[in-house]
Amino acid sequence: MTTAKVSYSGQRLIAYGFVGVGALLMLAPFYFMFVFATHTRSEIFSLPPPSWFGDAVMLNLRLLQENVPLFWRNFANSVYVALMGTALSLFFCSLAGYAFAMYDFKFKKAAFAIVMATMLLPPFLGIIPTFMVMDFLGWLNQPRALYLPGAAGAFGIFLMRQYISSAIPKELVEAARMDGCGEFRIYWNIVLPLTTPALGTLGLISFIASWNNFLGPLIVMREMEAYTLPLALRSMQSPVNTEWGAVMAGSAVAVLPLLVLFVLSSRRLIDGLTAGAVKS
Repeated sequence: MTTAKVSYSGQRLIAYGFVGVGALLMLAPFYFMFVFATHTRSEIFSLPPPSWFGDAVMLNLRLLQENVPLFWRNFANSVYVALMGTALSLFFCSLAGYAFAMYDFKFKKAAFAIVMATMLLPPFLGIIPTFMVMDFLGWLNQPRALYLPGAAGAFGIFLMRQYISSAIPKELVEAARMDGCGEFRIYWNIVLPLTTPALGTLGLISFIASWNNFLGPLIVMREMEAYTLPLALRSMQSPVNTEWGAVMAGSAVAVLPLLVLFVLSSRRLIDGLTAGAVKS
């Protein structure tokens, strides 16, 4: 028994060691990004590079403002697009997930299979069609071109469908119908409040994906004032004389809200992904 306990403890230590090393490797880029945001370009490219914080953060922020005069406008664009995309994704994905989970209709399995099949398509295949459609609609340089096309993503529909089908009994919906509730009221007043773990998870994933989206704005945004943060930061880079300290400062400003959001909601993310995974 003692030998078994020692062996088990050794396995746990090894596992924790691997997890710790992996965490350090993943956190290292973020650490050096924040460190480089406080150093000048010459200091960043010195040998060895700086490994601790410097005193050039205000200089880098000033250079950032000089190179991207509309940086804070671009920051506001990213906030607006991410919030709108998240809100629409929560509404339409939960609505579609509820329909696939609770309704029986013709070609239901085929329709769900088609929705899931869209997850197999590489994003670059939609570059030209997306531009043609947005140009036809007159949505170029419009924020709606970024959040409306992805308002009902396949992953969000799948996540909500799986959660609703495993966590909410159909008898509850049928009882509400017998009491005279309309279909949308059942969804809004009964089903939606019971799906908060999945909604929190989907909301976090949607916000991060929309905030970090680079390909979408690159396709449809043509004016600097319509840029989101990824495009604004990319516009600072040139073949020569790129102020990398300012780029790192802008990247730190862009990443900081996501880090705070993830730290505050990481447990909800894990709970939402695992809830309903095993049926009782």
